[in-house]
Amino acid sequence: MRWELVSSVIRLPVVALAPLLLVGSCGTRPQATGPPIGYAAARQAMVTRHLRGRDITDEKVLGAMGRVPREEFVPRGQRLHAYEDGPLPIGQGQTISQPYIVALMTQLLDLKKGEKVLEIGTGSGYQAAILAELTPQVYTIEILPELAERARATLARLGYESVKVRTGDGYQGWPEHAPFDAIIVTCAPEKVPQPLVDQLEEGGRMVIPVGPQWTSQTLYLLTKKGGKLESAAVIVVSFVPMVH
Repeated sequence: MRWELVSSVIRLPVVALAPLLLVGSCGTRPQATGPPIGYAAARQAMVTRHLRGRDITDEKVLGAMGRVPREEFVPRGQRLHAYEDGPLPIGQGQTISQPYIVALMTQLLDLKKGEKVLEIGTGSGYQAAILAELTPQVYTIEILPELAERARATLARLGYESVKVRTGDGYQGWPEHAPFDAIIVTCAPEKVPQPLVDQLEEGGRMVIPVGPQWTSQTLYLLTKKGGKLESAAVIVVSFVPMVH
C-alpha cells in the first residue's frame, strides 16, 4: 500500500552548520585540534556548548549524550577530537555523525521508554548507544560486515547488550521485528523506502535525510497518521547515499 504524503515545515531557530560536514555513517573530514582535557569534561562541555547552547532541549536526550562515551566509538587516533562538533572517520569510508546531528535526530524521534526503534546505518554504533539510553528495544542494521561486527563488539563491551545488530540491506528494514514505533536513517535515499514506511507503526515517527546523491538533502520528520505519511522538513543536511 502506498501512503499519501502530507507536507509541512518545522520552523527551528537558524543554526550555523557546515552542510558538507553533516555526513551520516559515511564520509571523511579534515583533522582538527582537540582540547587537551579529560573525556568526561569534554563530553559535558560538548553537551553545554553544542547541544544545550543551541536547540536541543529534551533533557532525556541531553542526558544520554552526556553519558555515552563517544571516544569509545572512534579510532584511537581520533579520540582527541571525539567531542568536537563534527563527524569523524571510522574506516571503510564511513564516519560517525557530528554530535549535534545525533542529538537533533534523536530529539525528533521523541522516544518513550519501552518503544521499539529501528536504526538504518549502524556505523560505529554510537547512535544506537544513544537510543539504548532511552529505550531497551533497539534494532540496528549495517550493510558493511566489518563495521557491523565492530559496532556489535563495542556495544557489548560498553554494556549495551540489548541492542540487536544485523548485517544487511537497511533499505528493506527488519520485517521480522516490525512494526516499529520509530525509525531513524543515517544515510540518504533519493526517496523514502516503502519497506520502511510499511514497517512503521501507526502513529510512529521516522527521521530520515532524503535527496540526490552527494549533495545537500533535507532532513524530514515523518509521522504515520490515519493512513497518511505526514512530512515535516527540518533542516538542510549532507549525508552520503543509502547503499542497497
